[in-house]
Amino acid sequence: MVKQSEAFAEQMSDSSRNKTQFEKIRFNEALAKYTSWRIGGPADQYFRPADKEELSLFLKQLDPELAVFFLGAGSNLLIRDGGIRGVVIHLRRTMDQITLETSNRIYVEAGAGCPQVARFCQKNGLSGASFMVGIPGSIGGALAMNAGAFGGETWELVDSVEVMDRQGNRQWLPASAIKVGYRNVELPEQHWIVAARFILSETDSVDPAMIENLLERRRNSQPISVPTCGSVFKNPEGGFAAQLIELSGLKGYRLGNARVSEKHANFIENTGGATASDIELLIELIRERVATDHGIHLESEVRIVGEGLTDE
Repeated sequence: MVKQSEAFAEQMSDSSRNKTQFEKIRFNEALAKYTSWRIGGPADQYFRPADKEELSLFLKQLDPELAVFFLGAGSNLLIRDGGIRGVVIHLRRTMDQITLETSNRIYVEAGAGCPQVARFCQKNGLSGASFMVGIPGSIGGALAMNAGAFGGETWELVDSVEVMDRQGNRQWLPASAIKVGYRNVELPEQHWIVAARFILSETDSVDPAMIENLLERRRNSQPISVPTCGSVFKNPEGGFAAQLIELSGLKGYRLGNARVSEKHANFIENTGGATASDIELLIELIRERVATDHGIHLESEVRIVGEGLTDE
């Protein structure tokens, strides 16, 4: 697969018009450094676009047989140890523009960090987005899964989203056109969110301490000093995943170098050198134990992608 990818990039780079874009492709790129768990095998191809125009051009010229995977901040994501076949398009710290379009509407590109959006709104006298300071991912990722924190959810604020298809075409869709649920968003197949417009509330009295107070709550309740992915499981209706895991006696349980956090049982820590296999096996063990003890099937928030080392 890697040899095929290299041949494709060489063919594409022969076009002088597109040479700059395709010279930016990296091969066999290690992905662990781009995930919050610090875990993950290599990508056959890795590309970081400078802006939406470059991304569109890249997709237009891409081999239609090549699989595409979009990567943001790498939170709520487990990349298996064998890595990802095809091309990984990374939007973190690129395509991260945030602008004030009207008195209460902001435009945000998918690569912007959620805490960055929370602080932008605070600075501009807008309320409603402070909860985003507790989401460690990018806006693109938060929109893809309806991420939430401190009682708020991303899609509560969405006016519209700009999506790009596999051919690099863009269009704006109203929020009403997208089916959204708890930690679940149904986008058209082979379409990815590249920007969004959010509607906030104007206020004359934004509390400058609110974000710091929320950050303090996060520091006190979550293991932020070690690599994790955030919450591993969705909260079941009428309950809390962390409480069920703790009642099953799994707080501090260790499998290889993966451990259920002592601070918050819905977090799994990479204590140093954990593999994706360690994490995935621990997720399944927790799910099975909670189902046996409490009759509740926990659903994972974590997206598990890629191939294991033993996969063909």
